[in-house]
Amino acid sequence: MAKSKSEETPLMLQHKAIKTRYPDAVLLFRVGDFYETFNEDAVIASKVLGIVLTKRANGAATYVDLAGFPHHSLDTYLHKLVKAGHRVAVCDQLEDPKTVKGIVKRGVTEMVTPGVAVNDKILENASNNFLAAVHFGADNIGLAFLDISTGEFFVAQGNVEYADKLLQSFRPAEVLYAKQQQKLFRQHFGTRFYVYTMEEWIFTTTYAQETLLKQFETHSLKGFGIDGLPDAIIAAGAALHYLRDTEHPHLQHITNIQRIEQDDFLWMDRFTIRNLELLNSGVENGHTLLSTLDTTVSPMGARLLKRWLVFPLRNINEINERLDVVEYFIKETDLSRSLHQHLKQTGDLERVVSKIPLRKINPREVMQLAKALQQVEGVKKLLENSPNNYLRELSQKMDPCPGILCRILEQIVETPPVLVSKGGVIQPGIDEELDKLRNISNNGKTYLLEIQKKEAEITGISSLKVAYNNVFGYYLEVTNAHKDKVPETWIRKQTLTGAERYITPELKEYEEQIIGAEEKILSLEIKIFDELLLALQSYIQPIQQNAQMFGNIDCLLSFATNAIQFKYRRPLITDGFNIDIREGRHPVIERGLPPGDTYVANDIILDKEQQQIIILTGPNMSGKSALLRQTALITLMAHMGSFVPAAAAEIGLTDKIFTRVGASDNLSGGESTFMVEMNETASIINNITSRSLVILDEIGRGTSTYDGISIAWSIVEFLHDMTEHRPKTLFATHYHELNELENKHGRVKNFHITNKESGNKIIFLRKLAPGGSRHSFGIHVARMAGMPPQLLQRANEVLAHLEEKHIDAPLEKHVKNIAGPASKVQLSIFDAHSDTFKQIREMLDNVDINRLTPVEALLKLSEIKNLI
Repeated sequence: MAKSKSEETPLMLQHKAIKTRYPDAVLLFRVGDFYETFNEDAVIASKVLGIVLTKRANGAATYVDLAGFPHHSLDTYLHKLVKAGHRVAVCDQLEDPKTVKGIVKRGVTEMVTPGVAVNDKILENASNNFLAAVHFGADNIGLAFLDISTGEFFVAQGNVEYADKLLQSFRPAEVLYAKQQQKLFRQHFGTRFYVYTMEEWIFTTTYAQETLLKQFETHSLKGFGIDGLPDAIIAAGAALHYLRDTEHPHLQHITNIQRIEQDDFLWMDRFTIRNLELLNSGVENGHTLLSTLDTTVSPMGARLLKRWLVFPLRNINEINERLDVVEYFIKETDLSRSLHQHLKQTGDLERVVSKIPLRKINPREVMQLAKALQQVEGVKKLLENSPNNYLRELSQKMDPCPGILCRILEQIVETPPVLVSKGGVIQPGIDEELDKLRNISNNGKTYLLEIQKKEAEITGISSLKVAYNNVFGYYLEVTNAHKDKVPETWIRKQTLTGAERYITPELKEYEEQIIGAEEKILSLEIKIFDELLLALQSYIQPIQQNAQMFGNIDCLLSFATNAIQFKYRRPLITDGFNIDIREGRHPVIERGLPPGDTYVANDIILDKEQQQIIILTGPNMSGKSALLRQTALITLMAHMGSFVPAAAAEIGLTDKIFTRVGASDNLSGGESTFMVEMNETASIINNITSRSLVILDEIGRGTSTYDGISIAWSIVEFLHDMTEHRPKTLFATHYHELNELENKHGRVKNFHITNKESGNKIIFLRKLAPGGSRHSFGIHVARMAGMPPQLLQRANEVLAHLEEKHIDAPLEKHVKNIAGPASKVQLSIFDAHSDTFKQIREMLDNVDINRLTPVEALLKLSEIKNLI
């Protein structure tokens, strides 16, 4: 039988009313000195936080589940709940229980979700915590990325591939979209993000425009350069709405919104970001390019470096501007050392200043802010006369904010407590009343002795003493021997056997002062501190700009540090199409080598006229994949404005880097290795340009040998002949048959990774050399992996038998019969029956070559091979 409303306690009725407004959040309900959770929230809290689940009486004969923790542990437990993917509503007591009869008024003061977090324990210093909003328009997808902890706000608009790339690059902690677009979102972006859906009316143009104009206090959005991005504006409006909807009304630190323009950056799809291991390694705790390059010393620099990594520049002038600064820092070692010292002492200036409008900044952080502004002053002086234009311009944009800096240093003690409620935050001499109250509080006994001494001298009562009791406070006690000396102005309060007790107006006034002094002191300190925070509001934007300038300097100093320590060289960025890398090295693998080992450097030359496509063969584990990746990473680093691990490098401006590396199933999506491989390859084929760099590793291994070779062969021919773009391509393969392509296509060149056989062993020399390899040495690799000797012996027997029977001979014959460029492919039907020939001929007759997409061509070719 369901309990009636009257059966529940007033506390639980209040909880139910508040929980109804936040049904999808874990409600932390403040009760006295504890935060309590009830019912299903208690079960979640108990499991996630490891706290005891108990029961609490709720009216007559009913109970509710209960789990709680002390209020001072909020930060720790809040962090765990949010990290576990829960939305958390913090419900506080809005009244002092001492002054209220009955139930205390309560309300949600903060809503924390994975994408809306400002707590230091939840956030990572080196990473942004972006909230993303996605809106599917008629022709484009609008995206917004907002980090409430730093105030950074970005918008973009484009097709599905572009949106997917941005989501992979920003890696938001939470993604918002309209409920009606859930199917669309899952169709295009899967289930890899923490998502939250909102009502459709939030995702409308009018509402979004009003929301943004109100936030930025402008009449239009033209000044931000986003007025032509209607879908992006809708996404941005939704993100701001969500912040206010989650009890974050104070957003004065969100002062700007920036447009991300696709053509401004070197494009890498999410497969490339994954395959090149830019942000994540395929192994636990493995090194990435980010971890390898990151020698920044400030959180602002660490976060910015990650963004530079996934958004490399495409403007030659901007790239060279960065390279010039790196070269300058390498030469000016004393300056670099001084800048490093200043940056180290800055702390997380960006996040600290963002706490001001959120009312989350504490006195110690305000003092840290002042110390950071002192570092700004120091850096500005170091760079204001720099011969480097970029650095000089940065210094001109810096503002040490001397007015507020002086005010902080004058008003806040040098080492304040974390909480203003602890007192002892404000310097002496700031407020006359505060100083007086502190004097009373700190020197109470001394003052009482002064009153006692003064009155004793005036009255001649030598035995006079000042004392205190709970009945009538402070009093003067006079023995009966001296009571005739008591002045008429004294007021008698109590008669004892041998003495009388009196009070005076002065003593009563002091009593009132001393009893309320502590409370008044705290109230005055909070008032002065709040006034300081109010004054700081006016300095949010210049302080944010200082933080951005420091982030830039930190990243460039990091590049200089790497260049010096690991012998990186300045790349030459040109308007041409060539890639010419001399003695290139893989930056990540090189760092992970055992002490004493030297990385084997290699040259790579790619161009559109002579050597457009390199077919790379060689034994397993010989270093083919490393060579492919290092070419892409060196190209990427150059576009970031970093020096590169090479003796020299000429890098033609590159607009896109594509990689298809390795084979992996997408089991959750119901896709086989081969389907994943074909999807990723199709994405490359459909998006290449003349400035693209294409890295292909072992294409076609996900299907049968004949199918795989056919597809790999046709891909190379397509890149060589069937597209006018001529993208620079590195193609590593185990299919030695592809070496035949060099004889048929002028811009295809064979190379192999050298090895040396010693008896029945193989030594990998890891050096690139012209010409193709005819052996894969798979059994040798199996031996190195520790396979049982009897298994290896049997493998050699089978291999010898297959070679004797020439199992591959028909295939080689088939490949050699493919004549001419891919646009004029003619098939010999080899050993096929006449019926099969007719069937294939009919299929080909029905194909409209001019309307056939690359993917359809690949699938059609696969179908033909299956018939054969």
